[in-house]
Amino acid sequence: MSDTPAKAGPPDLQEPSLDEQIAAYQREFHDLDPQVEQIVSALGRLNRRMNVAYGRHVADLGISNAEWEVLKTLVVAGAPYRLGPGELAKRLGLTPAAMTHRIDRMAGEGLVTRDRDETNRVRVIVELTDEGRTKWLAAMRMASDFEEELLQDLTGDERGVLGELLIRLLRRVEDAQPDAGGRLTDLD
Repeated sequence: MSDTPAKAGPPDLQEPSLDEQIAAYQREFHDLDPQVEQIVSALGRLNRRMNVAYGRHVADLGISNAEWEVLKTLVVAGAPYRLGPGELAKRLGLTPAAMTHRIDRMAGEGLVTRDRDETNRVRVIVELTDEGRTKWLAAMRMASDFEEELLQDLTGDERGVLGELLIRLLRRVEDAQPDAGGRLTDLD
């Protein structure tokens, strides 16, 4: 294991380095595989820190991570960038109530519209606005720059290997926990 630096901050509020965390775990749980724990803990910390970084980037654009998720989901759906609230909730792993709250907020900000489906007046359609697409594009530019900087020390081959390994881990989790894409509780 290589020693990883601890986060700077007041001594009693400082997050331990990965090595310190793993040593504490091993002290309390003797069957721990330190190599596995190093990988899993590093992935967890990386995910947490990347989410914070993305949140800061999109906040500069006047949107939240939660709103960016909706914008991305509508773009991935393809032109004309529209889905029903139930489908959005399912794709984002949210409850219908949380999705309604998010759509209300985003419609108020002009990022999406919410209209009745002309072919089925009971159904509501959420559609990306020009403003929403502009915010999504700006967020993607910022994310792309951040991600290039994050991976700058890896060669193309290393990036390919890392990507393949992470996809294998992701598939293992998805196979074992097919419902793990959702959230246990609403975050909004």
